[in-house]
Amino acid sequence: MSELVTTQLQNGLTCSLPSTSPLAKLLKSQRTWVGPDAKERLNILRTAKSVAIVGASANPTRASYFVGTYLLQSSNYRVYFVNPNAGEILGHQAYPDLASLPEVPDIVDVFRKASDIPEVMNDVLAVGAKTVWVQLGIWNEEAARYGEEKGLTVVMDRCIKVEHARFHGGLNLFGFDTGQISSRKQLT
Repeated sequence: MSELVTTQLQNGLTCSLPSTSPLAKLLKSQRTWVGPDAKERLNILRTAKSVAIVGASANPTRASYFVGTYLLQSSNYRVYFVNPNAGEILGHQAYPDLASLPEVPDIVDVFRKASDIPEVMNDVLAVGAKTVWVQLGIWNEEAARYGEEKGLTVVMDRCIKVEHARFHGGLNLFGFDTGQISSRKQLT
């Protein structure tokens, strides 16, 4: 008889299946981890005062550069750039690692490949940060579960720039044609 595996479904329920069953293999290949919902993400962004961008780049064609530019120009966050190979990014000092920052950041925004996320989680835990925000297109479900087990708030496969702009009514100003006209007051 095959070993049973417990799988958490997207609706939050769990079920046990034989590990060799086709359904267990299918569910393992699908994303089952669910991070903070929109209200929780809004609260994270509203309460944060500082953001460290791990994997920040001085190359203006990289997404991390664009996000850094946006955060510096469109938010009140203290923004720190973490890249051991850069001295300066966007006119700000670049730090070799999270431990070198002058403060513990409220959010650690990660631009590293999925296989690097467990190492980043350990670095975040070592400095005492509370939130890890893994950028759009990067997914490591095991690392997300590990981070949550250690008490971290984990947002994954979401762009902090897009989320910030979305909550503050500015998506249309930053390269996203929302196609909506609204008289609703923007969040402050």
